[in-house]
Amino acid sequence: MIISLLLHLKVDHLNLVKLLGYMEDGTERILVVEYVSNGNLGEHLDGTYGKVLDMSTRLDIAIDVAHALTYLHLYADRPIIHRDIKSSNILLTDTYRAKVADFGFSRVGPSTDVGATHVSTQVKGTAGYLDPEYLNTFQLNTKSDVYSFGILLIEIFTGRRPIELKRPSDERVTVRWSFRKFVEGKVADILDSKLERTPSALSIIERLAELAFACSAPTKGDRPSMKKAAEVLWEIRKDYLVEHQKEVKLKAERADSIRVESARSEMSADSHASLHQTSHRRRHWSLS
Repeated sequence: MIISLLLHLKVDHLNLVKLLGYMEDGTERILVVEYVSNGNLGEHLDGTYGKVLDMSTRLDIAIDVAHALTYLHLYADRPIIHRDIKSSNILLTDTYRAKVADFGFSRVGPSTDVGATHVSTQVKGTAGYLDPEYLNTFQLNTKSDVYSFGILLIEIFTGRRPIELKRPSDERVTVRWSFRKFVEGKVADILDSKLERTPSALSIIERLAELAFACSAPTKGDRPSMKKAAEVLWEIRKDYLVEHQKEVKLKAERADSIRVESARSEMSADSHASLHQTSHRRRHWSLS
């Protein structure tokens, strides 16, 4: 059972929900896991809690998930494939740190010692996030998680679920719709409408899209490793923060300039009023 194996392997990472224990009694199974208080990513993207996740927070969440998967694939005692990466399985803390949850579909990955490239297993996962190569061949590997992460990344910056049946037919599969926009040179159109279209956000959307499409490539050979994806995200976030700080500074300077102009206008108005009153008194004295 994967749960007992995960406990035995002492899987422990800041961005993974801690598995504290489990119980089995016949067909009854109970998991004891860390409590994460702030709902899941899907709820926040839908606006369930009334607060829009800004671009900086979304980038942080994506990096947290990438770090968790990198740890599972490369740094756990044995490679672990999560197999069900999706927004509802990404829990958020009160400070919006992401924690990957639900290892019910997880599998131990192929042993690199014997040169294995995959494990053969029946298909498990969630429609929209499932690696099409795994779906067709039943061959599971770490790049299957990379595919799901690519779909999740698209969801994070578009605010759309992978499959949206209520949308027009050409928009129902989000990865196809967003890729078409990308090819047409209209990549800004895919940015979540709830996000402010700042220059800093628009400056990184194309690079985010490129990474998401690389991760969700149809064949595993065209996908980067999770470690590489995390490194690219780090660079994107670094560049975004530089541009965002410039915007914040510019806004502050503009606000200061407006306050100064307002103060000058008030002083000018006061001076004009004082001059008018003095002139009025002089005319009054002259007439007297």
